[in-house]
Order: sequence, then C-alpha cells, then structure tokens
Amino acid sequence: MADVDIVGLALGLIPRLRRYARLLTGQASSADDLVQDTLERALRKQHLWRAPEQGDEVQALKSWLLQMMHNLYLNQLRSQQPHLDMEELGAWEPSYQPHRELEGRMDLERALASMPAAGREVLLLVCVEEMSYEQAAQVLQVPVGTVMSRLSRARQRLHQAMEAGGSKPQGLRAVP
Repeated sequence: MADVDIVGLALGLIPRLRRYARLLTGQASSADDLVQDTLERALRKQHLWRAPEQGDEVQALKSWLLQMMHNLYLNQLRSQQPHLDMEELGAWEPSYQPHRELEGRMDLERALASMPAAGREVLLLVCVEEMSYEQAAQVLQVPVGTVMSRLSRARQRLHQAMEAGGSKPQGLRAVP
C-alpha cells in the first residue's frame, strides 16, 4: 500500500472536526483550540495511524481524529473538574448554555445543548457525522450496545424537547 498523505487528508477534515468540537464545547474559541490541539497531537503521533488495507482512508482517519479529540476534550474536563471520575464525566454538563446567552438560536441547537453530554456526543457522531455504531463506539471507547442505548435515549429526549418547543427534528436517522 502506498504511503497516505495524512496531512492532506486531515486538512480536508478540519470543517467536520471544528463542527464536532463546537458542538462539544459550545464556544467557537474553545472549539478552535480543541481542533488545533487535536491536529498537533495527530501530527506528533501520525506514525501510529495505519490506513486500512481496504476501505475508506478518509473515514478511518476521521474516526481516529475524532477519538483523539474526544479524549483531549475529556482530559480538559478533568483538568477543570479534577474531582470528577470517568462515569461522572459522561453526565457532565458544560456551564456554557447557548439557549440562555442568545435567544435567536435554533430550537435544535437549544435542544442539543440541554441534553446530557453522553447522549449529545453519540447523537452527533451517528446522526451528524454519519458514523456507524461501531465507529462511534470506537471514538467514545464504549461498547456498541452502550452507543445504541445512548442514541435511543438521546433521540427520545431530542424528540420530546423539539415537540415541547413546537418543532420536530428532521433527518436524525441512524447509519448502522
């Protein structure tokens, strides 16, 4: 297999990385910092990444980068809240609440912001980033069954929140 231009592939993924980081952190500046930290770490550790023998190199790199970003994000949360353990981090809610800061935000963004972090993450990976359950499980480092149950609960919460706000979520189907 020919050498893969990891830098070239990663550059094409920056908009997706930034979108996920923005939805994780809730702030553009924090998201940009998280993307930069992720790409810096990826460059330092690029010797560890292996392109798949068969399959989509871009998808494999995206999964690797999102997993790295997720781990960096959790590390940042731990440094801000050192008393929290891993289980508590899954339920941690950021202090940034866009629905309180800007009334003009879309109902969907407000509904996503009000969800527990664990549900929001899996919903974003599977429904927005169009990852399979297996890929999302790899990024989040949880079993596939956990991804499926979190996704089910997250969809339920999102549906309830959107109905309460007078909207219905559109196009949030899983990619198994």
